[in-house]
Amino acid sequence: MTNQLPNEARVIPLRPHGARPPGAPPRQAPPAPAAKEPLWRDLVGDVLRRERLAQERTLKDVADEARISMPYLSEVERGRKEASSEVLAAAAHALGLGLGDLLTRAQGELTRVTSRHVAGSRRGATTSSHDGMCLAA
Repeated sequence: MTNQLPNEARVIPLRPHGARPPGAPPRQAPPAPAAKEPLWRDLVGDVLRRERLAQERTLKDVADEARISMPYLSEVERGRKEASSEVLAAAAHALGLGLGDLLTRAQGELTRVTSRHVAGSRRGATTSSHDGMCLAA
């Protein structure tokens, strides 16, 4: 039989790395990455944590009253878990809030954060303001 070489490709550069052909326009810097919008679970978790800390309550106290595990509530507060509406309602009620209060506060935070990003990234563009809230299951 024949001697077979390993199946490897050889790359032979046609011009030095980074060199442009004669007459090519100068390279432009890549556009700055657009600011990422925050995730809903991060906003809701932030609201829950801020309210709990404002009431000077422990994670264990709120978790026990909401009848959810302390590690799970911690994950929700840190935005690591996408909690169900039942869990969010239980945590909100344990903090003396209704589910609507929790979602309204999170929506306000979302509006505040995204209006800052939109204003900085879409200069001259018209933006619309929404007063309502839409949740999808």
